[in-house]
Amino acid sequence: MATIAQPVEAARADNIVTRERLYGSAARWRRFGEPTPPGASLKEDGSPDYGVFGPGTVAWQVLLHPATIVFQFAFQQKLQLAYKPIAAGIRDRDPISRKAHQGTLNLFDVFERGQRNCGIHAPMWLADTESARRVAHHIRNIHAKVAGDVIDVGNPELGGYAANSPRDAMWAALTEMHSMLWLYESFAFRDGNAPHPLSDAERDQFVAEVAAYCRLFDSPEDEIPTTMAELEALYVKYDEYFQPSSTLWIDPATGANVQHLMGEALARNKHHSQKWVERPVMALFFKYDDAIDGAIPPAYRKYLALTEEQDAQATRALTEKLGNIRRMQGPRSEQHYMKLMWGPDATALIEAARKLQAQAKQGAA
Repeated sequence: MATIAQPVEAARADNIVTRERLYGSAARWRRFGEPTPPGASLKEDGSPDYGVFGPGTVAWQVLLHPATIVFQFAFQQKLQLAYKPIAAGIRDRDPISRKAHQGTLNLFDVFERGQRNCGIHAPMWLADTESARRVAHHIRNIHAKVAGDVIDVGNPELGGYAANSPRDAMWAALTEMHSMLWLYESFAFRDGNAPHPLSDAERDQFVAEVAAYCRLFDSPEDEIPTTMAELEALYVKYDEYFQPSSTLWIDPATGANVQHLMGEALARNKHHSQKWVERPVMALFFKYDDAIDGAIPPAYRKYLALTEEQDAQATRALTEKLGNIRRMQGPRSEQHYMKLMWGPDATALIEAARKLQAQAKQGAA
């Protein structure tokens, strides 16, 4: 008679990581079938369907750079977690928080969440329109239950949150894309030059292109920015939702600090096989954390609640670590992290989009 594993035994087994488990398969990222590459399908008028952005756009210029492929999630989570309603949704409804409460959270759980975040989003940025809509629909279905009455117990006047509400859905899209712009301007070596800002016109074009992505999630049409000035004004309007808070991670239902629960569970469920996860976690989320802080413009860095010393270190780190940052976006490194973080479907989309982008650039020359 087969032995039925007890819950504790199952939890222990879940802490074990192998190389095969680390890399996973297409199923880790694929939702609603294999995405259609850009240009491989046609619109109703018979023209190629390149999706939400397409060749020649500044959005693709930013998204397809090797630096973005490597550091996208590390930058995204910085800005997204600064927006309180998103942090509250993770605190209350995310599977990693649920596991933290149960005491079963481990390092692989946290890392896999970052993996899925990259690859699942790729079809919305790099596939045809129908693929983008399918994945957006999937994400909206997941977010339907991500809602609560309290954003921050220490600031109850902020009210509640709902991931699918126009406000919070818009900011989820904007923080994803705006953080990648900072990444590109601060980390991306290109055209034989060190990282440098885009022109004002290019920045405006980028924001205008991002508007189409916001519309996938029913963002409020009268608030979707189409210029950088409008985006900056939107941050001012919603400033109270970005202000740091020492009480943000306190669970309104239990009074527990969810970040503390996560740390305790990660320590408790450590296993020697997690060395497979520790190396990419260190490379992607810790080694360059201060340099990422330094890449965030001072007007927004205030959301991170850095001390004066940490702020100064962030500025130094961006300069001191730039050589290593360049090596991280080299061909071998990029291919490694593309496979690890984005998965096979996204890799195919990236390669297809890069060919189209190169053709568009050559045609414009």
